[in-house]
Amino acid sequence: MAAGKKAGARDIALDVLTRIEEKRSYSNLELKHVLDKTPLSAPDAGLVTELVYGTIQRRHTLEYVLAQFVKGQKKLQPWVRQLLLLSLYQIRYLDRVPDRAAVHEAVEIAKRRGHAGIASLVNGVLRNVLRQPQVWEKLPDKTPVERIAFQESHPEWLVARWLRVYGEAETNAICRSNNLPPHPSVRVNRLKTTREELLAAMRAEAPEASLSSVSPFGILPGPGNPAHSRWYREGYCTIQDESSMLVAPALGVKAGHRVLDACAAPGGKTTHLAELMENQGEIIACDIHPHKEELIRQNAERLGITIIKTLVSDAWHLPDRGLGQFDRILLDAPCTGFGVIRRKPDLKWNKSADDIAEIAALQMQLLTRLSGMLAPGGLLVYSTCTIEPEENQLLVERFVAEHPEFALDDALVEDLPPAVAAKAETGRGYVQILPHHFHSDGFFIARLKRRA
Repeated sequence: MAAGKKAGARDIALDVLTRIEEKRSYSNLELKHVLDKTPLSAPDAGLVTELVYGTIQRRHTLEYVLAQFVKGQKKLQPWVRQLLLLSLYQIRYLDRVPDRAAVHEAVEIAKRRGHAGIASLVNGVLRNVLRQPQVWEKLPDKTPVERIAFQESHPEWLVARWLRVYGEAETNAICRSNNLPPHPSVRVNRLKTTREELLAAMRAEAPEASLSSVSPFGILPGPGNPAHSRWYREGYCTIQDESSMLVAPALGVKAGHRVLDACAAPGGKTTHLAELMENQGEIIACDIHPHKEELIRQNAERLGITIIKTLVSDAWHLPDRGLGQFDRILLDAPCTGFGVIRRKPDLKWNKSADDIAEIAALQMQLLTRLSGMLAPGGLLVYSTCTIEPEENQLLVERFVAEHPEFALDDALVEDLPPAVAAKAETGRGYVQILPHHFHSDGFFIARLKRRA
């Protein structure tokens, strides 16, 4: 490999992208594996991350443009195709990388990995794209579905679905927001400190640190990985998205409550519940995977929490485990994840409409099964990180229609920050946060009350 950090970063990004295509693996797992084992400077690691996620995020647009210059691009060797897409991403979306440098690096990589013919192909395609910048512009006869799908690089079926639900302006905003990088956020551990004290300490090292405007427990720590901070290591905070920080408070827990967290790993919401309960009471936290149960335990220990009891179990089987009834139940349900596309760009390319219907059926089954474990007068919060009504609003409305002993609790808004409460549908007992509302994850939160 040629010397130079930029060439190295591009080579590593190309390896990751090629493995993702060949193995149909997840980008976040492949990227983590590479970054964990490869000694890279922070700028190099940042560039690799941006190149991998950016190329995947913009795949539809990049493939559309590439098709104008390479017929039968799918027949190219995977690494050659990914090199072209990676280079097109840099040319179009990375202003800090000069076009000539992007072309030169791509040709050098092609020479090292292939032969003169491949290097010539790469050089010719990229230079032709530079000579015809109009290929990046939308065509005048495109429909709203095609235009948004091309400009914001989303699958047409998903854009069409959101247009029906949210309209053109909102769909544009959702898709545009999905292509923005997420910002790090942490939740203060109020068992150890206050948000104001932690912010002051953080600002001594990172002046740009600021309070979250979404969650009263959140801090935006500024650039860098908060997992490497002493605040995280010593248990003063937990890494969590601002939208996710809204779920635990929606349960309205109190010290001494008995709480079930049915799909708990890695434990962000579980530990938040424990903090809100002042580490008094009992939380049963379940996950189907043993290694994820261990993550919950590790997080609780790091934060100094002692009331969480972990259990390896499929949520479906929990009613058969003899656990009794609970004052509060959290079902953070498995979902399509369309609210976290900016974190997991593969989602929009790997899911289909059939997946939505299939997961919604499972969600209804889980909600129905677990609802029987709630004590009369208790509260159950159903949450997802998706923005699909079939998995969210329509599902909980159907549940209460079929289960008259439950009602949607419109007092939920009292446990939401004002800015978030303003997004809730009046009197419905739920709120749908879209990715562009607060530049946080898309999240759905519904609160159900069992009649006494």
